[in-house]
This record gives sequence, C-alpha cells and structure tokens, in this order.
Amino acid sequence: MSYPPEPASMRGAVDLAALAAQQKRAAAKPADSPSMELTEANLQEVAEKSAQVPVVIVFVSATSSASSDMAARLDVLAAEYGGRFVAAQCDVDAQPGVAQAFQITAVPSVMALIGARPAPLFQGSAPDEQFREVLDQVLEVAAQAGVTGSGTVPEPTADVEPEPEPLPPLHQAAYDAIELGDYVAAEAAYDRALIENPKDADARAGRAQVRLMARTLKADLGAVRAAAAQNPNDPAAQLAVADLDVTGGQVEDAFVRLLDTVRITQGDDRETLRQRLLELFDVVGAADARVLTARKALASALN
Repeated sequence: MSYPPEPASMRGAVDLAALAAQQKRAAAKPADSPSMELTEANLQEVAEKSAQVPVVIVFVSATSSASSDMAARLDVLAAEYGGRFVAAQCDVDAQPGVAQAFQITAVPSVMALIGARPAPLFQGSAPDEQFREVLDQVLEVAAQAGVTGSGTVPEPTADVEPEPEPLPPLHQAAYDAIELGDYVAAEAAYDRALIENPKDADARAGRAQVRLMARTLKADLGAVRAAAAQNPNDPAAQLAVADLDVTGGQVEDAFVRLLDTVRITQGDDRETLRQRLLELFDVVGAADARVLTARKALASALN
C-alpha cells in the first residue's frame, strides 16, 4: 500500500490565532461527531468489529491544530463511502495507552484496522483526492482478507461549522491581549490560568508561544545568525537563533542546536538551556515526533 508523503507539522511563523482556535474546541470528541471514539475500554470491541468491516482511525490531540480538521474530513468521507468502513477517532492525550499500543508518535495520524491488524496510513494531512486513494487501497486489502461488511452510515457533516465554545475567561483575556500586541499582559493572564490549574496544557502552550513571539518580535535574523556563528559556545547566542528557527519552522535545527549547547555547558547556563527547550517543546506540541526525539536526547545529555 502506498501512502501520501508526511507533511511538516509546523511551517511558517507560530500561529497564536490557531492556538486560540485550539483552545475553543473541546479536547474530547464532539458529541455530534458520527465517528466512534476509540478508548482502552472498547479497544477489544473495535478490534473484533474490524473482522467484519474495516475501521479507519484518526489519532488526534488538542495540541494539534490539524487534528480537528482531519477528524471532520474522515467523518465526511465515511459518509461518502456509504458505510464501507467505520470511522473512529482516538484522543491521544486522554488515551495514552491506546496511542502507545498503536505506536503513535505524531498527530494527526491515520491508521486502518483490518481483521484486528493495524495498518499505518499517513501522518499529518493529505488532500481529499489522496485520502480517497488511500481509503480505496484499504478497502482493496480488506476485500482480499474477506473483510467486506458494512458499518453504520453516518450522516454527512454540515458545511457550516458549529459556533466554538467560548474560551475560559483568563484564556480570552490572554487572546485579547495578543490581538493588541500586549504580550506582557497575555503572559500574565496565562500565568494566572496556570496558578488556577497547573495542568492546563493550553495555558502552558499559550504562555510558551507568547514568550517566543515577544523574544523574536524585533529580532534581526541576519544579525542573530551572525552572532551565533561567531560565538558557537555562547548559550545566549544559540538561544536567540533557536527561537528564530522554531518560528521559521526549522524545529529540528533548533532542537539540535540547543542540545549540542547543553552538552558543553554547566550550571546556570545548562539550566537556562534546559528550561528553554522544555518551553519550545510546549510550542511545538508534546505529541510531535520531533519533540519526543529531542526530549529523549535532552534526558541523555543531562545525565
């Protein structure tokens, strides 16, 4: 089975508007979504169902701006295919055991389950035409395995998206401040949100992005890169260019640069680098494959 190429999960500047949109949607599957929700509790049931009809699963996360779009598109395609496969989605944040069982390293990820056998399809996004080609191949493989049943045909989703849920008050205050360019006020609002709920992942990601935007707002790319090249052992110079790399989508370059600097520093400089890496991990997204790889490398470098 051939798959569409995996696209980069982060291109261009950090999009704080996209972050706000992420915060407005519920982390769990919407109640009116026609797809079934895959959990640890019903994993066996879904596996048994896949012996009769193929199950196509999209793994999503509230930290991924592309997740809700991919889940909605799968719902539409499931309706278009008239129940020839069952659409399912799994929230990797709520179901880490399921994500680990399927070896999910990035979101959104799309997989098929045919006769209880998982088949990775693609990560990220893909045009509808390519998505249909992949689904056709799934159905062909399923037919060869004798899995030709039919699932419940979902109703097509409406073209008009439902009005998003309002942001929590402190998140709204932060977003309003971002729109005014007041990053100090935005960071303060996110700080208060984290005091109220230290596990608020959206607030933590928002604060990290606000800080990144503030640090890079007036940065001169040429000057920053020149300083880093002239001072390869200077943590401050390497931190500055890593920030610009992340905002420009060169995430792996930023992580490698800071990890290399961690290995040659000690004391306060090393701790500053560690803290900045953790903050950039929040910017990119905890489930991103590049973050998972860099997090392991950081643990090794600190030992």
